[in-house]
Amino acid sequence: MEQPLADEARDAGFADPKIVPGGVETQGDWTEVWRANLTLRCATRVLVRVASFRAMHLAQLDKRSRKLPWADWLDPSVPLRVEASCRKSRIYHAGAAAQRIERALREELGANISPDADVVVKLRIEDDLAVVSLDSSGESLHKRGHKEAVAKAPMRETMAAAFLRECGYQGREPVLDPMCGSGTFVIEAAEIAAGLLPGRDRNFAFERFASFDPDIWVRMKSTAVRAPKFLFSGNDRDAGAVRMSRENAERAQVSAFCDFRQGAFADLKPPEGPPGLVIINPPYGTRIGNKGPLFGLHAQMGEVLMSRFRGWRVGIVTSQPGLAKTTGLPFKPPGPIVAHGSLKIRLYQTDPL
Repeated sequence: MEQPLADEARDAGFADPKIVPGGVETQGDWTEVWRANLTLRCATRVLVRVASFRAMHLAQLDKRSRKLPWADWLDPSVPLRVEASCRKSRIYHAGAAAQRIERALREELGANISPDADVVVKLRIEDDLAVVSLDSSGESLHKRGHKEAVAKAPMRETMAAAFLRECGYQGREPVLDPMCGSGTFVIEAAEIAAGLLPGRDRNFAFERFASFDPDIWVRMKSTAVRAPKFLFSGNDRDAGAVRMSRENAERAQVSAFCDFRQGAFADLKPPEGPPGLVIINPPYGTRIGNKGPLFGLHAQMGEVLMSRFRGWRVGIVTSQPGLAKTTGLPFKPPGPIVAHGSLKIRLYQTDPL
């Protein structure tokens, strides 16, 4: 999902975001690091590349790592841990490489190395190039800080935000998820429309860096909330899912903009107001349940949407192309394959029906 992240970063004013394998690179000062964690919905974590150098052997790694200005970045009173990986390099033992960085941190910074530390220094050696990064996020950024209740096969908030963006959603239309689970799509859409920042309710590892300024951070987090002109709707046949969604929306401070109801797909009707986006993460029959009956369900989904949701766009996320085809919906070419746990999923979307 590099492309939606690059688009989001560009729209948010980050400097020349470039797609790289597995992510997006940009440049900026420490306040841009904080802003990326606070505002980017599609990012999983923000790594700060602080140094890179050639290292052909462990002694060279040891010598060059000691010359880094660790005190400019890290607080010696905060426990640290080091994670290392080696690939296609003469230094091939990741554990030994991590030990050299740990020793440099202890002896040059006076740091306390702890396997349970929240602040992580990452070392990656590839083709004999050592890259040192600081994990500025801590916990994965999909943990927004307000979802306690989750459904059986939940979609991460970061992935939901990326799929919404892929569907062209910008917060100016209603969104309906007729199989809402714990409400992720609906809550993300409501937050975007209301101007709520995704990282507003949680803590980050960079708050324990030497460069952190709490006064600037408080000002960065203070943004005005706007009330959307329409509701964001979620349906589910399971009463427990509806209850979870309502509780999660309450914690996310968007319950006033959300409407969650229990009901079968066959009874689904468009909410009042203008047409918008129907987005669905239906069961695939891979992790939960049996795939057989799902063909009938998907055929029913297509019939309901085609007959009752004229003018609405549809997005369906699935690992099964056959199930998508069974809906009979006029899908555009599917999006790229995305890893979702052990599954490979894709977004299938339509123009307005």
